[in-house]
Amino acid sequence: MSNAPVTRKHASTLRGNTLPKWSSWAIAAGAVVVAVGIGLGAGLDSKVQWGLIAAILFVLGTYVIAARVEGHRQAKDRIATTLVWACFVIAVIPLASLIWETVKRGAKAFDMYFLTHSMGVVADNEPGGGIYHALLGTLEQVGIATLIAVPIGVLTAIYLVEYGRGKLAGAVTFFVDVMTGIPSIVAGLFVLSFWILILGMGYSGFAGAMALAILMMPVVVRSTEEMLKLVPNELREASLALGIPKWRTIIKVVLPTSIGGITTGVMLAVARIAGETAPVLLLVWGTNFINNNPFDGPQASLPLYIYRQYSAGTDVATDRAWAAALALILFVMILNMGARAIARWKAPKTGR
Repeated sequence: MSNAPVTRKHASTLRGNTLPKWSSWAIAAGAVVVAVGIGLGAGLDSKVQWGLIAAILFVLGTYVIAARVEGHRQAKDRIATTLVWACFVIAVIPLASLIWETVKRGAKAFDMYFLTHSMGVVADNEPGGGIYHALLGTLEQVGIATLIAVPIGVLTAIYLVEYGRGKLAGAVTFFVDVMTGIPSIVAGLFVLSFWILILGMGYSGFAGAMALAILMMPVVVRSTEEMLKLVPNELREASLALGIPKWRTIIKVVLPTSIGGITTGVMLAVARIAGETAPVLLLVWGTNFINNNPFDGPQASLPLYIYRQYSAGTDVATDRAWAAALALILFVMILNMGARAIARWKAPKTGR
């Protein structure tokens, strides 16, 4: 037997030529340089136009270079990835700009005094005053709306997922879909006509809370319904196989499994109604003084406070409006962070 060494051929690979990782940055830099040159040469003053030209040149350059080096199939993949990132950036820019502008303008008047004092006898053209009365009203109105909407929404979702069959379930689903698209002003007009004009009740925070609850219910129903559908049927079947009634299976198995997602949906619904202005303007009426009773008399709220202060037109009132907007954003942000924390805390734990 020969002991001559055996030479191995190089293993073949299916991987073709690829562009280096820094190629995208190089193409982007080249596109920016060319776009600036085109903008200066054509006399374009808007930086937005320069950015659009640079984006178009970047997409075309990426496709041409990738097609020559990697092939048309990989070039199309790069173009699709670029478009996804472009859509993401386009969506983030307005949000980041909004937050930046609100923080920059709202920081002028946002302090502890602003949070702990009401307008009282402070005129719109005078410095001072705060949002304590509006913050208190928003907390009470949103809290009452949550107490009304969450039980009804969760029970409706349980019915649709666990029991709903036939025409009644179809009708409930149809009306939930219709309520999802109801404008907030329509909900306010409904409560105004029924609660105030027909029943003769006065303007109050409770009237506004009922309109907010109408807007909140379909969001709670839809989010809870989707979370209940994610619960595996095997868990229900295992519980029923042990002889446990269905209602108890829902309470002990289905709801604890989906409680994290349900809580997140409820918090998002609360954040959705926290900034509504039209129902509050129609039903709560607004006041510059502190009203701790949501069932009697006009009451303030943050969205209505922002509207009135900005409508005043003075510099100090505009600063207060931006500071109140900053407080409202922080309020919604805290709700979202709390929803995420509860969702992680209540998420089902899987053993290793």
